[in-house]
Amino acid sequence: MPSPTPSVLFVCVKNGGKSQMAAALMRHLVGDAVAVHSAGTHPASALNALSQRSVEEIGATMDGEHPKAIDQALLDTVDRVVLVGTEATIEHPGQAPIVVWDTVEPSHDGIDGEERMRLIRDDLNARVTALATELGVQL
Repeated sequence: MPSPTPSVLFVCVKNGGKSQMAAALMRHLVGDAVAVHSAGTHPASALNALSQRSVEEIGATMDGEHPKAIDQALLDTVDRVVLVGTEATIEHPGQAPIVVWDTVEPSHDGIDGEERMRLIRDDLNARVTALATELGVQL
């Protein structure tokens, strides 16, 4: 029987940028209507400052977060796992469906810095909104 509150785990390689952005955007969009987690396959030592600033521009926050590794117990209990980008892979997936978001990468077009982060943020925001709807959250 599914939990009354859907849960999602956003994963990228470092858990310092994209997966943290997706988690912050989901929390901002739905509050506690979804249990939101993020992790990395090879966690960085700190959050990406540009990623943080980018989500803060639209009212989301990464406050209290830090890069962390995948917790297998959590992986076994979430309703959905989202691999943010195509670089991360999970060696021992749990029971949850795994979705890969092939996100935009503006640096391939020579776009860097804050502009790059805003484009990534906007792409993730659209995907997070669609996922929240798919999970049955009223927006």
